[in-house]
Amino acid sequence: MSDQTGKPASAAGKITSSGLRAGIPAGIWALGFVSLLMDVSSEMIHALLPVYMVTVLGTSTLAVGIIEGIAEATASITKVFSGALSDWLGKRKLLAALGYGLAALVKPVFPLASSLDGLIAARFIDRIGKGIRGAPRDALVADIAPPELRGASFGLRQSLDTVGAFVGPLLAIGLMWLTMDHFRTVFWIAVIPAFLSVALLLVAVKEPERPATLRKIRLPLHREELRRLDAPYWWVVAIAAIFTLARFSEAFLILRAQSIGLPIALVPAVMVLMSLVYSLSAYPVGILSDRRNKVTILIVGLVLLVAADVVLAFAGGILAVGVGVVLWGLHMGFTQGLLSTLVAETAPAELRGTAFGMFNLVCGLAMLAASVIAGALWDVAGPEATFLAGAAFALLTVLVLLPVRGKLAKPAMPAARQDY
Repeated sequence: MSDQTGKPASAAGKITSSGLRAGIPAGIWALGFVSLLMDVSSEMIHALLPVYMVTVLGTSTLAVGIIEGIAEATASITKVFSGALSDWLGKRKLLAALGYGLAALVKPVFPLASSLDGLIAARFIDRIGKGIRGAPRDALVADIAPPELRGASFGLRQSLDTVGAFVGPLLAIGLMWLTMDHFRTVFWIAVIPAFLSVALLLVAVKEPERPATLRKIRLPLHREELRRLDAPYWWVVAIAAIFTLARFSEAFLILRAQSIGLPIALVPAVMVLMSLVYSLSAYPVGILSDRRNKVTILIVGLVLLVAADVVLAFAGGILAVGVGVVLWGLHMGFTQGLLSTLVAETAPAELRGTAFGMFNLVCGLAMLAASVIAGALWDVAGPEATFLAGAAFALLTVLVLLPVRGKLAKPAMPAARQDY
C-alpha cells in the first residue's frame, strides 16, 4: 500500500523522531484540517447554545442534559450503520463527505430557528451528520496511516480537530463582544467554515484503493461478522463505556463557569481553554502511545479526569474552574485518540468501519445516560454532586482496567507489514 505522498507505507514508517511529521501521510493532515474547519463552525454554535437555551429560552439544566445526551446518542447510533455501510461498500470517503455535507447544510437553521423545537431539530440533524461521517472517517484514518504511526496519526487528527474546538469558541467570544451579545449573528458567521470543510474533503483527501486480497464483507452487522471482533476489541468497548459515564457533555463545564459568575460573553472561554490544552496534548500523547504501553497512558488520563472532577466540584472561583478545565482538557488529550487507536488495532481491517460504529454506539448510549444523570444531579443536589459522580465513574474505570491490562496488550507490528 502507498500513502498519499506516493511512498510505500513501510517506508513512511521508517523515520526518526525529528522526521515524524513527514512520515504521516498527506491524507491524515487533510482529514485533520477538514475536522478543524467543521469544529470551528460547530463550536462557535455549541459554545453558546447551552447558555442561549437556559438564559434566552428558559430551558432547565436537566433539559439541556437530556437534549445533549439524546443528540450525541443519535450520532452514535448513526455511526453503527454508516461504519457497517463503509465496510460493505469498501468506500469511506463517500460517506464521510455525505456526513460533513449534511452538517454544513443544517448550520443555517441555528440562526433561523425561532423556538426551542427548531434548535433541537437542528441539533439532532447536525449530530446525524456527525454520525454518518464519524466511523467511516476514523476507519479511513486507520486505512491511510502506516501501522507503526497509527497512534501518532490518530493523535494528529484529534489535535487538529481540537484546534478548531478552541478557535471556534474564541471567535464566538470576539463576535459576541463585537455584536453586543447577538447570538444569531454569531450563528450565521459559523456557517462559512462548515462549507469550507466539505470543499477541502472533496478536493484534498484521496482514499486508498482497497487491496484485492482483503476479504469482502456482505453483511457487516451479521452476528457471524461481529464474532470476528474478538475479546480484546470488546474489552476496549466495555472500558470506553464505563469511562464515558464519567465524562458527560462539556456543556456542564460551561454551566459550571456560569454558575460562579462568569459573564455570558466570556463563557465560551471555557471551551477555548479546554480545547487548547486538549489540542496541545493529543498529538504528543499519540506519539508516546506508539512507543509505550497504551493502557498505562489511558490510566494516567483517567487519573487526570478524577482530579478535574474534584477541582470542579469544589471550585469557589474563576481560577479554580480554570484549573479544573485544564485538567479536563489534559484527560481528553490522554484518552480520546488512544481509544480510537485501540479500536483500530483490535479490529480486523475489513471490519474497521463496523468496529468504530459499534464502539461509538455504545459510547453514545453511555453519553446519553451520563448527561441525563449529570443534569438530574445538578438540579437536585447542585454541581458538586454532578462532578463527584463523574470522579466515581472514572475511578471505577481504573479498577476495571488494572486486571485486563494484559488482554489489551498488542505486540508491535513489523515495519514492513502492509495494512489496509
